[in-house]
Amino acid sequence: MEARLNYFSSPSAGKAIKHLMPAGRALKEAPLPAATQELVALRVSQINGCAVCIDMHTKEAVAAGETTVRLNLVAAWREATVFTEAERAALALAEEGTRVADGSGGVGDEVWAYASKHYDEEQLTALVVLVSFMNMVNRLNIISRQPAGDYEAGQFH
Repeated sequence: MEARLNYFSSPSAGKAIKHLMPAGRALKEAPLPAATQELVALRVSQINGCAVCIDMHTKEAVAAGETTVRLNLVAAWREATVFTEAERAALALAEEGTRVADGSGGVGDEVWAYASKHYDEEQLTALVVLVSFMNMVNRLNIISRQPAGDYEAGQFH
């Protein structure tokens, strides 16, 4: 598979991309556990079907010490016993924040309250920005059919 567009060589895209990469790095520094960030990024990417982001966040999670059992169960996190209550709250927020176009009405009060029990306002802000950022990046990659499989952990950090 060959990408339809090369964002890194496009002068137009380059103007925007140069701001997106630091934004992604800034999210890594947010007061949200690294494992939670990778699980959320992975789940959003699974829902959207973004192969390049699934590849990236799976490899980043492994490099950070995440287990293959947990990574394999992200897609079925509700039935899995390997996630903490806080991680489950983050994954629920990620799903509802990603499925806004599916007629779900956005993030419901119950999911927000569940997340609020486990994360403070700064962490919730980081979660919301992360979910939004991942949805945007997923769409950039999906529309242009960016190929997956060649990512190396740390490549964009």
